[in-house]
Amino acid sequence: MTITRRAALPLIGSALAAPGLARAQADYPSRPVTVVVPQAAGGANDIIGRLVAEKLSEVLGQRFVIENKAGAGGNLGSQAAARATPDGYTLLVTISASQAINPALYARTGFDPVKDFAPISMLGTVPNVLVVNPNFEAKTIADLIRMAKEKPGFYQYASAGNGTLNHLVGEMLKSRAGIDLKHIPYRGIAPALADVIAGHVPMTFANLPAAISQIQGRTVRALGVSTLKRNGFVPDVPTIAETVPGFDAELWIAIYGVAGTPQPIIDKLVAATHRAMAAPEMKDKFAQQGAEIVTSTPAELAAKLDADLKVWAEIVKASGARIE
Repeated sequence: MTITRRAALPLIGSALAAPGLARAQADYPSRPVTVVVPQAAGGANDIIGRLVAEKLSEVLGQRFVIENKAGAGGNLGSQAAARATPDGYTLLVTISASQAINPALYARTGFDPVKDFAPISMLGTVPNVLVVNPNFEAKTIADLIRMAKEKPGFYQYASAGNGTLNHLVGEMLKSRAGIDLKHIPYRGIAPALADVIAGHVPMTFANLPAAISQIQGRTVRALGVSTLKRNGFVPDVPTIAETVPGFDAELWIAIYGVAGTPQPIIDKLVAATHRAMAAPEMKDKFAQQGAEIVTSTPAELAAKLDADLKVWAEIVKASGARIE
């Protein structure tokens, strides 16, 4: 086959560029790396993102800088990360609520959670916990299910707002347990918890960091955690799955690269992330946020996201929640 001069030029250019590209990948990172967190500063995802960025800086000898891009339930930051150059210098630390729920909840997210990102690793999980007013009659999840079946639609649960994770975890409980609870949306979990404490509404789902001080202070009582395993921070609180088999509604946090990032860079980031998460002090620092360290291979993270996209699409559809 004869290659014309015009056709040959790109091939020559590629051949000449290949050694430079290989060196760039081998030298990665040679400048600061931006880690986009699509939530506001101060939240659990932001704090965990900063812990991980600090450790990655130590492991790879280059600065990993957090950039908070909050808005639209995480969509704005995720969209910005998706549009970045796929060279390993923009990463995304995000939560399952944004990555796995938003595609079903929002009419337009501005990003594709599968096609736009390269999975690196899970970082950790944060359980949701069903808490009730201390005077509420139900002492267990089984009690609540029995009571709700006796009075369908009578008992209320508060949430941080329509389409939020604690709203949808409540919808999951309704679906999995075959009960009818009335949803009362608030503007944030703090006022929802305040009304549970005051007895204006009997229960709410909250992530463990938001509710732990109230649980410890006994201003609310925990009926169950949403993970398949009990949480070491509240070991005496049973899982909902112990009564409703298979119930699993954890909040997970993960790190992604931009789709198209060269595989050697992804491989380097996977190894560095796992090394960072293995640092002895990280377990205690995660526990202070009510989180448990969970790492994964890129393939395992991709499989987790794929499974959760299907689960939450079903729950969102059943709930009727939709954000235009």
